[in-house]
Amino acid sequence: DVSPGYCWPLQASQRQVLIRLPATVRPTAVSVQHLLKKSSALGDISSAPRDFTVFGVGEEGEEEMLLGTFSYDIGKEPTQTFPLQNELRRAFLFIRLVVQSNWGKPGYTCIYRVQVHG
Repeated sequence: DVSPGYCWPLQASQRQVLIRLPATVRPTAVSVQHLLKKSSALGDISSAPRDFTVFGVGEEGEEEMLLGTFSYDIGKEPTQTFPLQNELRRAFLFIRLVVQSNWGKPGYTCIYRVQVHG
């Protein structure tokens, strides 16, 4: 559900989420979704992620591999796809999304949807 308010609220002190994929995937891109400004009851989408990094993790506790660092633009479409720059020769069971900044909301960042393409 991507209705306003139904998001993963990532606390300012822990702006990361570890996502277990349904199967191992050799990722080619990652999509992140937030609300359009007109969909927000208050017209405020400053909780949207801005700069974030994605890591692949093969098994729990295994060393992570950097998949890319990206910027989500609140002036563009609500779902934005970020192709990975390097061709990966391995698959991952987990994806770690680490948010470095948002668009100005103190205290938390909201993520509505994350998709891994592969």
